[in-house]
Amino acid sequence: MWSFVIVNAVIVETLFLSAGSGKNGVLTFAKFFGLHAALLMMFQLLLVARMPWLDRRIGMDRLTVWHRWVGFTLLWTVLTHATLVILGYATLDDTSMAKTFVALSGVPASLLGMWAAATVLVIGVISTRPLRRRLRYEVWHGLHLLLYVALGLAFVHQLEETTTFTSSAFATAYWWILWLFAFGALLTGRVVMPLWRNAYHRFRVTAVVPESDDVVSVYVTGRHLDKLPARAGQFCIWRFPGHNHWWLANPFSLSAAPGGIGLRLTAKAAGSTSAGLRNLKVGSRAFVEGPYGAFTSLHRTRPGALLIAGGVGITPVRAMLEEQATGDVVVLYRVRSEADAVLLNEVRHLIELRGGRLHLLTGRTGEGGAPPPFSPDGLHHLVPDITERDVYVCGPPAMTKAVLAGLRDLRVPARQVHAERFGLA
Repeated sequence: MWSFVIVNAVIVETLFLSAGSGKNGVLTFAKFFGLHAALLMMFQLLLVARMPWLDRRIGMDRLTVWHRWVGFTLLWTVLTHATLVILGYATLDDTSMAKTFVALSGVPASLLGMWAAATVLVIGVISTRPLRRRLRYEVWHGLHLLLYVALGLAFVHQLEETTTFTSSAFATAYWWILWLFAFGALLTGRVVMPLWRNAYHRFRVTAVVPESDDVVSVYVTGRHLDKLPARAGQFCIWRFPGHNHWWLANPFSLSAAPGGIGLRLTAKAAGSTSAGLRNLKVGSRAFVEGPYGAFTSLHRTRPGALLIAGGVGITPVRAMLEEQATGDVVVLYRVRSEADAVLLNEVRHLIELRGGRLHLLTGRTGEGGAPPPFSPDGLHHLVPDITERDVYVCGPPAMTKAVLAGLRDLRVPARQVHAERFGLA
């Protein structure tokens, strides 16, 4: 992926240098930032296109984080481009930037660019942490979809700027191919594949089983599930038409290894959508996107594995225990009390079959004078050979952060550490 980015960055730099300078130095710099804004926009599309070959190697959680930071880079690049364009023409015409702004707004190509920049600015503002925390996910996500409008406006804006598209035959072919590839990847990954996969498999709910007062498992079956490219540890984005509005979806891990017969999710009641899963009717349709995620045994590098789970984060770990794997396995399962340990009996049974070890970590941190379980001393005490194992971590953000910090202090190689962070935004 990074090779792809670097190659395209070099091509854009070459096109910029070969196209010649602008009407003045400021406009030349404006064109420089404009070309790179277009490249960043297409990179943004690829990061959220949910392409399987990229998702299975990197993971949607990391891709989403990169999407966020590339988004803010795009925002500042677009604003810099717009400011320099206005300043450049104001200098050229020896007039104020305000009058230049009004004059440029009367030019169709410039007006499209202004609308695209304004849309990117609005999305950037609502995506800052203080505002993002105040908005419901559905509201934020709906507004965030305006980015696709901005991309369309930016594409036409670039198309109308003839010096960008027609500086050479190669430049014209390059920009068309790159835009078509980016939009094609997005449409394929986000629209075509989910629709085709659901039409082909026809997912339906076969059972709803309460696991505790606030945890429920939902069993889903369908046609030709042996052809569904799912692995233990991955998650899907689930919608249940008739149960909630179509735009309400949740990422839930597969809590059982997919074996070609059916799928299972196990969820804790953390919101209105997950809390209502126990009311699903058997036989109702399910709309499944995915599977997604790099939290799988494909990334194993060592014979032994340490699986660390917190709360309902045990679900992908439980699925991985069911998957046939070589080497010894140790599981650290952190919960407040044994009564809160979801799927505990299943986990114990699977560990016994594998000849592994389970440490059920309950109670308050530091009780009895013992070191915190996820501190470097605590981890080393529980798993002395931790540096010789692949470590998989899935749980609440605070727990995951503590575990990763402890692993760094113990100098566990980064290639042996695999973490799953839930959330789509």
